[in-house]
Order: sequence, then structure tokens, then C-alpha cells
Amino acid sequence: MNKLTKIGYTALAGSLIAVSAHAGSMSVSGSAAITISDGDVDNTQATTAEGNTFTMGDSLTFTGSGEMDNGMTVSLSYEYDDDEADNAPTTADGGFDNQSITLSSDAMGSLTFSGHGGDGAMSAIDDKTPNAYEESWDGVTNGDEETLVGGTSANNMFTYKSPDLGGAVVTIGYVPGGDAKTSTGSYMDFAVAITPEAVEGLTVGFGMGETEETAGTTIDKQAMYALYSYGAFTLGYQMNEADGTSSSDDIEFTAAGITYAVTDDISIGYNQSTSDRASAANDQEATGISASFTSGGVTVGGMYNTVDNVSHSTKDAEGYELSVSFAF
Repeated sequence: MNKLTKIGYTALAGSLIAVSAHAGSMSVSGSAAITISDGDVDNTQATTAEGNTFTMGDSLTFTGSGEMDNGMTVSLSYEYDDDEADNAPTTADGGFDNQSITLSSDAMGSLTFSGHGGDGAMSAIDDKTPNAYEESWDGVTNGDEETLVGGTSANNMFTYKSPDLGGAVVTIGYVPGGDAKTSTGSYMDFAVAITPEAVEGLTVGFGMGETEETAGTTIDKQAMYALYSYGAFTLGYQMNEADGTSSSDDIEFTAAGITYAVTDDISIGYNQSTSDRASAANDQEATGISASFTSGGVTVGGMYNTVDNVSHSTKDAEGYELSVSFAF
């Protein structure tokens, strides 16, 4: 062992001892699910139907946190997902999925660095309309292919979320240049959600960002939404727009949804959305119904969606999904 390696191990040991001197905690949470689904019930898109449509989801999330001398809190999160382990050794993660470090305080808000599975501001608000399980376009093969207006999700991404600023919360996403999605330069987006005290139950939001995944092809994206809750009902409306240098990049997306809380444990929902692509002759139109039941750590949920002109084609499709999940 050379001297540099010895020095490195000594420094690491010293840093671990220093960290352990601060108050901290470690926790593990998990989830498991059994799901049955079919993204193209009638096989209208000429995809091969699977004989066995059952799948299993399972993951464990390890979280460690502690308070630093300056009063800020630092936390580390690692998710172990068996789906990722099944792909090893072809994937470098070998079973580990989302990974992040977060610095936070009441005055500053939170700054998260996601080594894997990062989400910016726009990707979180591509469709905020309320639903009891999933959006109207989800669960149908290719229903989200080139039909949505969202942001960038990437590895090695920074995401900042402000504290509540008089009813407003600001989110900023940033990816340095060099990622596969930012090969021509860095990416940044932002969004703001406002909950005015004057109108109880109302939340309005706006976000925008600019991408240039292909050199010389800049796409400006915007998203706006409004949510209103009254009693057991929640209603929502969304308008998104993408403008690029080519008509194939121009998309107008609208969606609306309503949910009703039958009881504290049971919710039902109805959603619809339309995607208009300037270069396509057909608009994609989707509708869906969904429901969920939660009792303790068990959730039973499902949806049934129909999509006309899937991904702006001439093909129609239907999809369903039913899941029983357990949190522990």
C-alpha cells in the first residue's frame, strides 16, 4: 500500500469520526407491490401481448440524516430496487436506484443533488390534474411518446426548493453540461406554486424551461395549472406549450381532472387530455377513470384509460392497471 493510499484512508477515518460526533439518525423504509396491467388491451398497435401480465415491485430506501454545527440538516438517501439488480452487471448501479444528498434549513429551503434519478421543476408539473391513481395518458403503450410538455430528469442534477414565501414556493432545476440530455450546454428550469390565503383550497402554478438536446434545436417549454379543492372534490386544469425551431417540436397540451373522496380511505377520479402536435394531422385524445383504497400501509388502486390517435397516429388503444402495494 503506497503512502498516498494510507493518507487517504486516514483522512476518511478521521472524517467518519468527525461526522459521528454530531447527532444523527438512520432509517429504512420499504415498499412492495403486485400489479397486473396491459398497455394495449386490443393489441391495436401490433405489439405482442404478454401471456403473463403480472409484475412485482419492491424497493428499500435507506436514509441517514444529521444536524451540522451551523444548524443546517444534511441527509443522504439510497434506494435499493430489485428491478435494477436484475439488470446487473449491465448497469453500473447494480441494484441501487435513486440516490441523493440534501442540505436544508427552515430559512434556506432545501438543495438536493441527485446522483441518480434527479427531477427538475418542469418534470414535476407536466400534468398536475388530480387523479386517484394515474393520469389519463398513462398506462397505454406510447401514450406519452412525444405527446407531453415536460422538463428534464437526469443524473447529477441539482434541485432547489424554497421555503414558503407568503404562500409561494419556488423550485429550480439545474443540470451541468455534459449529460446525455445536455450535451450542447447546461439545462435550467424553474416553477412557482402559489396558494393564496384569500382563496382557500386554490393552488396555481407556472413553470418554464429551455432545452437544446440537439445542437441548434432550442425548445422553449411552459406549463400552467390550477387546482381547487372544495369539500370532498378536487378539480384541476392544465395548459402546456412547447415552441421549437421546427413544427415537429411545437406541442400544445391541455388536461382536466376531478377527484372525489368517497371516504377518508376511498377516492375516485376522472381525467381527460389532448395533445396537439403542429406537424401531425391527428390530435391524441385520452380519457381515464381511476380509483384507490388505502388502509394502514396497504393501498389498492387501479385505472382504465382509453387513448385515440396514440402518439398522433391513427391507432386507438386501451390500457388498464390494478395494483396492491404495501408500505413498511
